[in-house]
Formats: sequence, C-alpha cells, structure tokens
Amino acid sequence: MEKTDILSLSLDELEKILVENGEKKFRAKQIFQWLHVRRVFEFDKMTDISVQLRERLNGIFCINRLFVQKRLESSIDNTVKYLYRLSDGNFVETVLMKYSYGYSICVSTQVGCKMGCKFCASAIAGFVRNLSPSEILMQIYETEKNTDVRVSGVVMMGIGEPLDNYDNVLKFLGLISDINGNNFSLRHVSLSTCGIVPRIYDLAALKLGLTLSVSLHCADDSGRSEIMPVNRTYNIEKLLEACKFYIDKTGRRVTFEYAVIDNVNSSDKDADRLAVLLRGMNCHVNLIPVNKIRERNYRTARAGVAEFAKRLGRRGINATVRRTLGSDIEAACGQLRRDAAEKSNMNGGADF
Repeated sequence: MEKTDILSLSLDELEKILVENGEKKFRAKQIFQWLHVRRVFEFDKMTDISVQLRERLNGIFCINRLFVQKRLESSIDNTVKYLYRLSDGNFVETVLMKYSYGYSICVSTQVGCKMGCKFCASAIAGFVRNLSPSEILMQIYETEKNTDVRVSGVVMMGIGEPLDNYDNVLKFLGLISDINGNNFSLRHVSLSTCGIVPRIYDLAALKLGLTLSVSLHCADDSGRSEIMPVNRTYNIEKLLEACKFYIDKTGRRVTFEYAVIDNVNSSDKDADRLAVLLRGMNCHVNLIPVNKIRERNYRTARAGVAEFAKRLGRRGINATVRRTLGSDIEAACGQLRRDAAEKSNMNGGADF
C-alpha cells in the first residue's frame, strides 16, 4: 500500500484518516503539532503517543524530507542559498535572506517552469512537475532547522509559477497559517506570478491577506510578449483588469516587478509608458537589476535602474530598486538546479 504524505494533510484530513483507522480524533492534533510546531519528523520520537500508534503511523504515512545537496553562503550579506534534493532525485532551490527586520525565505513551487520568460534561468532546464504542499513547506522547515533561525517573511518567487500549481500552493498556505500548527500570518507572504489571469481572480475571492506581486517587465504588449510568452494568452489589459479587481476585492496593494534590461525595456519612453499604464492604481513598482545567466545576453546598468526609478517618481509612481542579495553565490533562482540537472544527466541520473 502506498503511504500517505502526512505533511501535506490538513488537520481535518488527518483527523478523518485516523478516525477511519480506529484512532481517537484528538490524536490528530497531537501529531499535527509534533510535525508543525515541534518540527519532529520521525514518528518514533513522538513520545506522548503510544508505541502501538507510532507503529501504525509508520505503516500508513510517510514524512518526505528534503536533503541539502549544496549550501552556499554569501560573504557579502549573509544570504544563504540551498539546493535541495527531493525524494525522487529532482532538485529545487531556496534562498534565505537577512534583513534589518528579520529573515525572509524565497521558496520554489515547481521543479522547473513552463512559462519560458527569456530573462529567467528557472525554465532553461525544463519543467518536470509540481511540488506537493509538503515539499513547499519543508523548504521553510528544513532551512530554519539548518540555520537555527525563524523566518518572518515568505516569498513565493523561487523556481516555478505558483499560480500554475494553484491547488498545492493553496494547501501550503493553509498549512503554514493553521493556528494549531505554524500559525504564520499570510500578511507576511508574497506570491509572485507572471500573470495567470483566471487564478488572480480566484485568489482575490479568497481574501487571504497576502501580497500579490506581478511580474510585468514591459509596458507594451509587443515587448512583453517577446520576453514573456504568457502575455500572448493574457495581455497587459487583461492582466491589469485582474490586478485592479484584486485591489478592490482585498484592499491590498499590488506590487509590480519590473526587471530593467538594457536595450529592451530601460529607455525613458519605457518609463513614461509604465507611468501612464499604472497611474491611479494602488500599487508599488519594484525595479530589479536583471541577473546574469550564461544562456542569455541580458544586462542591466545599475545607474540606469536608479534613473528609471527617479523618472517614475517624477510621474507619481512609487518605485524602489530591489536590493541585490547573494550576488557572489548566484542567488538568482534556477542556476544551481540547472547545473545539478545537467550533471545528473551526464552521470546517467545518478546522485553526485
């Protein structure tokens, strides 16, 4: 019999399975708290549960751990990047970032990505599969355990498109915010999307309180479609309509991510078009110096990003330049996973 991934179960789901197996309902809360509060991932160490029940749990459930394949720590700003190996041998990346207010963690939601944005390394090694709720969650738990810190912010901006893995992402959000478990406030979660419009409407209806970050990166359809294929399905007009709906429905400001790329979207005219496009919206623009990846020739002049921000500001658009973290350890998502996948293929799929 295939075992059930217990870390992907809500408390209600766990209660149902235990009752169906002849156990008392209250045992589910005990086990749930061992997993999500005490962070104990071996049933044999759950000491207030009988030996008999622990044996039954081992027969019914599995606890899918992540394994640190590589850990890189920046000598510049204490950013830590993990390459995690999953139970099936695939890899994902997670980045822990230190700020004045605490630690923020950037998690992946898929192995690879289907979206094909040209400036991003995540899609280069190809899409393999969605991550389960537990695989998203364990990026946080394993990183906190490895570094002995507790994160105060979660950014869903790693490998993959969160809204393309919608059901598992929602399950993850429910698990991390459960008051009987981790009890993490979703107001400290930022979800980044390239613009899966129908899912933005779905997310708005739930009023979860999280921050929606939208990868815009160009202010006209022809330019955006060139670097972001998703725009050919959901153009800028449709995307902004969905964002305005999200703002109206949730009362939350939307963040627009804009990677400033030399000779692509960095001119004064680009800044002017962006200002016109976003005028009057309750939004913030996060300008990003593009990360260098060897398969692409995209570059960003740092001074050009600052000037771009000033030009937007003079036109009434609130914009900041994202602080670059972990530049000495390739903290841009996708690069470690791509290299690991290539090496694994060269070795016939063997671990290295």
